[in-house]
Amino acid sequence: MNLQGKKVLVVGSGISGIGAVEALNHVGAETILFDANEKLTAGEVEAKLPAGVTAKIVIGSLSAGEEASVELVVLSPGVPTDTEFVEGFRSRGVKIWGEIELAYELGKGKVIGITGTNGKTTTTTLVGEIMAAHCSDVDVVGNIGNPYTLTALDAADDTVTVAEISSFQLETIEQFRPDVSAILNITPDHLNRHHTMENYAAAKEAITRNQTKEQVCVLNYENEYTRAFGDRCPARVVWFSSARKLEEGFYQEGEEIYQALDGKLTHIMNIHDMNLVGTCNVENVMAAIAITQAMGVPMETILSVVRQFKAVEHRIEFVATKRGVDYYNDSKGTNPDAAIQGIRAMSKPTILIGGGYDKQSEYDEWIEAFDGKVKCFVLIGQTREKIAECARKHGIGNIILADTFEEALDICTKNAVSGDAVLLSPACASWGMFPNYEVRGKLFKEYVNKLED
Repeated sequence: MNLQGKKVLVVGSGISGIGAVEALNHVGAETILFDANEKLTAGEVEAKLPAGVTAKIVIGSLSAGEEASVELVVLSPGVPTDTEFVEGFRSRGVKIWGEIELAYELGKGKVIGITGTNGKTTTTTLVGEIMAAHCSDVDVVGNIGNPYTLTALDAADDTVTVAEISSFQLETIEQFRPDVSAILNITPDHLNRHHTMENYAAAKEAITRNQTKEQVCVLNYENEYTRAFGDRCPARVVWFSSARKLEEGFYQEGEEIYQALDGKLTHIMNIHDMNLVGTCNVENVMAAIAITQAMGVPMETILSVVRQFKAVEHRIEFVATKRGVDYYNDSKGTNPDAAIQGIRAMSKPTILIGGGYDKQSEYDEWIEAFDGKVKCFVLIGQTREKIAECARKHGIGNIILADTFEEALDICTKNAVSGDAVLLSPACASWGMFPNYEVRGKLFKEYVNKLED
C-alpha cells in the first residue's frame, strides 16, 4: 500500500504507537495520534514524539469528521480489536493494521517470527544472538520491547529481523509472512481479551497464515495445541520435543539433545553445556537451534552462542545467594503455565511469591506442579484470595497473604533458612500493583541485593 498522503489513525500513545507515527511520518502519511485516556493531555503525548516527528493529537474521542477522514487504522497491541470503536471503522471497509503489519509493509530483508504463550523472549533473544554471530545486520524487535517500526525503514535486503510477536499483535496482521516462524506452546492466557482458548490458539496460529511449504514453522510436539496444528500448518513443520524420541526433529533424551533428519541421528549437545535451567529452557534452546538452522546458520556457530548464552532478565533469573538462601526472579512468569516451569526448575525447599492481576486464569495445574517443594506460599495482589482457595483445595498449607510487595518480601526473608530458595514466580500479570513485570522483577532484585550476606 502506498501510504504517502494517506490519512492514518494511530490508536494508542505507548511505545508502539509512537513508533508507528515515526514510521508513518517518514513515508509521508497524514497521521492522527489518538488516545482515549482522558487523563492525558495533548502536550504530554506530543512530548513523547521524537524531534521532527509530527501528528495531529486527539485525546478522549474523535470528531465525526476526523473518523470519516480515516483511510487506515494502526492499533497498538493493547487495544482490543472487537470494540465498537474499531468495528465502526471495519464496517466501512477501513483496513485495521497493527504495528507488525505496518512495519512488515515498510521493511525489507528476511523475517523470523516467534510466538507462544511462554518462552518467547528467551528464544527470541537467543535467536537474535545466533543470527548476529552469522549475519552483519540483525534487528531484534516486537513484543520484546523494541518496536518493529523503528527498524523497518532502515532494513536492507540482507537484514534479518527477529520478531517476538504476541497474540495481540497477531490479531491485526494481513500480509505478514515470516521466512521462519515458531509457535513454542499454547496454554491458557489472556482469556480476558480473547474470551476462548479457540480464539487464543487461532491468534497464535495466524503467524503462519501467509506461509507456504517454502517457509518453515517450528512447533512443540509436547503441546497439545501445537501438535494438533502441525497437520494443518501451511508451512513445512520442524518439530522439537523434550519428552520423546522423534522420527524427524530435535528431541531431548536424558541429558542429551539429538536431531533426527532423513533417517540420520545426530548428537547436538549435552543440556549441562548451557547456562539455562529447566525443561522450558531446553525447549527454548531446541526451538532456537531449529529456527537458526532453517535460516542457514552452521551448527558450529549455533552451539557456540548457545553455550555462552545466559538467562534473560526476569525469567528464572538467579539473583544472589544471601545467608545460604538462593533468590530467583521469575517475574516474567505472568501465567500459570510459565510459573509451572519456574517451580519445576527449583531443586530446593522453596518459598514462593505468587499473585497479581486477574486474567481469568485457573491455578490448579500450577499448584499441582509444586510437588512438595513449596514450604511457604506468599500471595499478593488481586488474585491472592482466589489462589489461596485453590491452594487449600490441593492441600497446600502455610499460605500467607501480604498486602504489599514489600511485606511479601519481608515474609520470605523471615521464613527462609540456609538451603532454601525464594522464588518470585507470580503466575499473574503485574498490573494493578506495578506498571509491568519488569518493574516488579527489578524491585525484587533491588530488595535481594540489599540483604546482608
